[in-house]
Amino acid sequence: MEAVFVLLSAIAFFGYLAVPAGFKRYFASAGWIFIVVSLILDLPYYINVENNFLYPVMGILGIPFLAITIPEIMADNKITDYLSRGAAIAFLIYFPFGYIPAVGDFLISAVTSEVVWLIHALGLPVNQIAWNMMENDGFRVEIIMACTGIQSIAIMLGLAWCVPTTIKQKVLSFLVIAPVIYILNLFRNVFVVSAYSGQWFQYLPEIAANGEYGYESFFWSHNVMAELGALVFLIFLALILFAIIPSLGEFADGVITLYSKKVKDLGRGK
Repeated sequence: MEAVFVLLSAIAFFGYLAVPAGFKRYFASAGWIFIVVSLILDLPYYINVENNFLYPVMGILGIPFLAITIPEIMADNKITDYLSRGAAIAFLIYFPFGYIPAVGDFLISAVTSEVVWLIHALGLPVNQIAWNMMENDGFRVEIIMACTGIQSIAIMLGLAWCVPTTIKQKVLSFLVIAPVIYILNLFRNVFVVSAYSGQWFQYLPEIAANGEYGYESFFWSHNVMAELGALVFLIFLALILFAIIPSLGEFADGVITLYSKKVKDLGRGK
């Protein structure tokens, strides 16, 4: 069901890009509502199956985010308009990979082969047993769309291009975002596959395991170390983008100012 709401969100944001200015607010509002609903519906899966903390936090924070964002969109706030444009651009970039099987499968297959090649180049053991799967010592890892880095690339390009930019700024930001995230994501996968299949982190199974033998190594490498590492890197990448696109830094400052003020107002019951 959550996949349906993600698709509805994409359609709404595409509509935002296509409709006249007077209707954009309605499509943008629908897009944000659908994406937050999809995150909330995914809570049981990420908590009970994936044992992942990042997406549940995003889902919970999505409720106050909507309480602030929707009224600002309806008031034609430029900050939330740029945010919506960024989301629409991100969906536009991601859509072919996420919703056209041949395109998505090609990317997954390429990432799987490249990860296996890198692992072998580093002298670590792993066998590719399918176009999207590798195995070592009985521990299997499947590469899915979320493992390809395309979502992070789409989101960062959406943020970079949501404000008015020159052709030069667009090209430079693309070169900073797409190849860098793609390559670093390959090494991220190498780390997770090697750590899980080699059982590097067999710590605190009472909180890290989900009933699956050896899962704690996947939990610490993927759900904690790789997630936190990616977050730190994306912050660093954002600072580089601010230097390339100064107006993006001004936009980020506007977002922080707007939401921090609104959170304080909500806390005071205003």
